[in-house]
Amino acid sequence: MRKILNFQFQFLSFLFLSGIYSATAQEINRYQERRNNLHHETIDDAYIPNAHGNKKVSPGYKLQNFKTSNQSASTIYTTQVNVNSLGQNIIDDAANEPSIAINPLDSNDMVIGWRQFDNIASNFRQAGWSFTTDAGQSWTFPGVIEPGIFRSDPGLDYDVNGVIYYNSLTNSPSYMCKVFRSSNGGTTWDTGVDAAGGDKQWMAIDRTAGIGNGNIYSFWSTAYSVCPPYQYTRSTDGGNSYNSCSFIDGDPALGTMVVGNSGELYVAGVSSTSDSLVVAKSLNAQNPGATLAWNAPSMVFMDGYLSGFIGVNPVGLLGQINIDVDRSNGPGQNNVYVLASITSLLSGDPADIIFVRSTDGGLTWSQPMKINDDISTLNTQWFGTMSVAPNGRIDAIWLDTREDQSGLDSSALYYSYSTDQGVSWSANEKMSALFDPHVGYPNQQKMGDYFDMESHNDGAHLAWANTLNGEQDVYYSFIVPPVSTAINEINESLNFTIYPNPTNGQFKVTDISNVSSIELYSTMGFKIYSAKDFEKEISIDLSKYASGIYFLKFVSVNGKFEVKKIIKE
Repeated sequence: MRKILNFQFQFLSFLFLSGIYSATAQEINRYQERRNNLHHETIDDAYIPNAHGNKKVSPGYKLQNFKTSNQSASTIYTTQVNVNSLGQNIIDDAANEPSIAINPLDSNDMVIGWRQFDNIASNFRQAGWSFTTDAGQSWTFPGVIEPGIFRSDPGLDYDVNGVIYYNSLTNSPSYMCKVFRSSNGGTTWDTGVDAAGGDKQWMAIDRTAGIGNGNIYSFWSTAYSVCPPYQYTRSTDGGNSYNSCSFIDGDPALGTMVVGNSGELYVAGVSSTSDSLVVAKSLNAQNPGATLAWNAPSMVFMDGYLSGFIGVNPVGLLGQINIDVDRSNGPGQNNVYVLASITSLLSGDPADIIFVRSTDGGLTWSQPMKINDDISTLNTQWFGTMSVAPNGRIDAIWLDTREDQSGLDSSALYYSYSTDQGVSWSANEKMSALFDPHVGYPNQQKMGDYFDMESHNDGAHLAWANTLNGEQDVYYSFIVPPVSTAINEINESLNFTIYPNPTNGQFKVTDISNVSSIELYSTMGFKIYSAKDFEKEISIDLSKYASGIYFLKFVSVNGKFEVKKIIKE
């Protein structure tokens, strides 16, 4: 936090001295006070078991298909993941700061980790997790990795062999991080390996075909490093051991990292040396035998600064800096993208979703673009999160207060995407109901500091926290945009009627004409039904399949086709 507040103060001072902004002495003192009152991971409360022994429950939250009043073009499936074996919400616990990992060998297998608070009367947190084997339709929450051990700031990722890694810090007696491994989809974990670390660490794993395949990278803030003044380590042996700590040029913190197509490593964050947003890049981090070298860090202008500690999240960030790379074979291949919730002192806007891109490997950056399309400068767009699908589609989500009428910072999930390398973005879509972010605090006035998302061609897999059930819990959402390319949607005027849709299982397609074949696909792109040579009506039965979104593809007699979404409740 020192970097953010220092940058905020220096930027304000610059505007004041240059005559752009008339800062008062009171404002300057306020920024200095906030800079000096730093937040970091500490054990403030003792561990307290759940007040009801995990036996007092309420219905687990699940929403099959959310549509706004203007019928958004995208669809979303949302379900709570920190639930008991019956899918019920556990009353008076809390969960936040989720991280999601999806098995590259089978995308039906996913794991979400989070900060687990067994009792909201205490801010003592542990390493919680849940896993699914049916593409997020049902989740198993076994508990915490190390019961009774203080753990925080989870970061999860898979390697190419389907092994999951869970990076978690403690602060007893130091900010040492452990990385736990699971080779059975998150059912069980090993005892973990010390991986240096500090407050707020992030992790990325190389899944390229190069010499760095399997490398595990991690960085954190030097302010609370276990090996000052350093903030970076890696493993080149599958997580059996980690290298000695080293320094990243530019000293980035409070951001994320990503491995590029050729094994190059990018790190984005707020720099303590320049008090600005920077991106560092290493070309040889992938080489186990090389002496680590970093390119000169590039300064990234995003029209403001990373902030936090304001109304919507009183003792937390407004989100981290996100970085990702275009891995498609299209025109954006190798582009580097950065997105964050950025506060502007010039406009006074609490936070906007700001995006920049680099088309030359991070050397230079585009002018900042605001993705949220609200006009007011009074709304807060926070926890901005970005990921890039293999086909190059860029997905962005955030929490948004634009519809708040209560003065309680009521927020909803919003979504936008780009299919032209971030040059333009789709109209913002509201993807959840409004919720009050201030309920269910675990004796800690925050919803954490970040969300996490992984995009596939068919949609975006999101791990996030909200209070839609009146408590602070962790959720999984799958967002399907209209440009999802697991199935290409090429419209042609065909005649047919589908009913009922949504369906509980069986539905009919009637009044069929000019159609030669019908195919039904899952959201993962698997064909589960096909029919030819039918009359004017057919019945399709989804009873044996999980609830969720399906695609019905109608092929015309001349080879063109149209796709309709089917919702199974």
